[in-house]
Amino acid sequence: MREGSLEAPTRHPLDWQNPWFWDEAALEKEMERVFDICHGCRRCFNLCDSFPRLFDMIDSGPTGEIDGVPKERYAEVEQACTLCDMCFMTKCPYVPPHPWNVDFPHLMLRHRAVQTRKKGIGFVEAQLADTDRAGRLGTFAAGLINWATDERNQPMRQALETYAGIHHGARLPRQAGETFEAMARREPLEVNKTAPAYGKRKAVIYATCFVNFHNTAIGKATLSVLARNGVETEVVHPACCGMPKLELGDLETVARAARTVSDALLPWVDKGYDVVALTPSCALMLKFEWPLICPRDPAIERLSQATFDLSEYVVDIAKTEGLAEGLNPVEGGISLHLACHARAQNMGPKGAEMLRLIPGTRVAIIERCSGHGGIWGARTENFDVAVKVGKPAAQAALKNNTSHVASECPLAAEHLMQVMEIEAGETGPKPFRADHPIEIFARAYMPKEEPPNEQQDESPQD
Repeated sequence: MREGSLEAPTRHPLDWQNPWFWDEAALEKEMERVFDICHGCRRCFNLCDSFPRLFDMIDSGPTGEIDGVPKERYAEVEQACTLCDMCFMTKCPYVPPHPWNVDFPHLMLRHRAVQTRKKGIGFVEAQLADTDRAGRLGTFAAGLINWATDERNQPMRQALETYAGIHHGARLPRQAGETFEAMARREPLEVNKTAPAYGKRKAVIYATCFVNFHNTAIGKATLSVLARNGVETEVVHPACCGMPKLELGDLETVARAARTVSDALLPWVDKGYDVVALTPSCALMLKFEWPLICPRDPAIERLSQATFDLSEYVVDIAKTEGLAEGLNPVEGGISLHLACHARAQNMGPKGAEMLRLIPGTRVAIIERCSGHGGIWGARTENFDVAVKVGKPAAQAALKNNTSHVASECPLAAEHLMQVMEIEAGETGPKPFRADHPIEIFARAYMPKEEPPNEQQDESPQD
């Protein structure tokens, strides 16, 4: 048997409808097998907190091997996993097609699913994961919600920590007062008919929960860039992709979401539209996770093949038809954090490729986890770990000393900004601004402001 593998990794479908998937004894046996392999390898020690926890448990046990770790402690390893997929994508030499068949993230997901079926989902966790309902209700009280959830509002944040388990210092998403769907209908943009892609591209924008209900600026920048490049667009948000439910191990709800969203998007595909997802986590769900959870479903497979990540789509336009003229250099350079769920799409660093299309602009890449892990990093028991995991990325951004810091994942961007502020300390530069690459790209298309003419601005003196 070869040590490691140089072959391209393959992902097996999740066989969650098979009774063996839910067998706890079989699950513990498989976890013991994989943990023993990880113990002998240890290449993933610096990715997240799952592996240090595992190795510390083994090293401090009576035998120094996996057989010295009580199986009831296996859950501690799973609880630190954010399902980022980086161990599978970038580190592990034993992923399929290697005969050892190690898929650590999906093994952790299986453990989470078994525990969810056994114990159920808590009330607070269920409410936080229902992003569509929370987002739609939140639009009616955006100002009040933003006041209450601001980390500087310590009385309210202490109450939120007590009753919802959200750390009082974790930076939370802002609530938009209008959905991106409504904004797009209210402010249609004229498509540039002189752009090379005009008449050749149509895109249906899957708004995603985060952009639709929280950061509508990402959506607005997307429409601006695509209109400038001659792409006709429509904006829809039929339902959440199910990523928050996946993080809870609720596979049945994820499968239902996959069918609901695919039923809504495929008619657009039939009309010749490309599907563009605005956040990497949602693109990953449509392109990769759904086909593994609902294997052999032709509708979901067809949607997977028609879906683009946002940065991937702009790069594809540039390579296929060419971009519209008018991009101006971004002064001071950009530090781009490569989001884990963008990397997990196995498409290359498309965010960096897109930003490098801007002439005369330095782009520095950060290939470390930001540490946020969705709602995981905001939980009281995880926030300090999330900050620790994100420190190397924050330090890299500070060392790059660029004028802009960006991440394709808006949650990762906000967490990275917060860790940068912690690392910079009281005397460091602040506040830091969290951008999405598409926002920087849209601003690069704006005409540069001419410096004021001092002679014209001078007022006559008495």
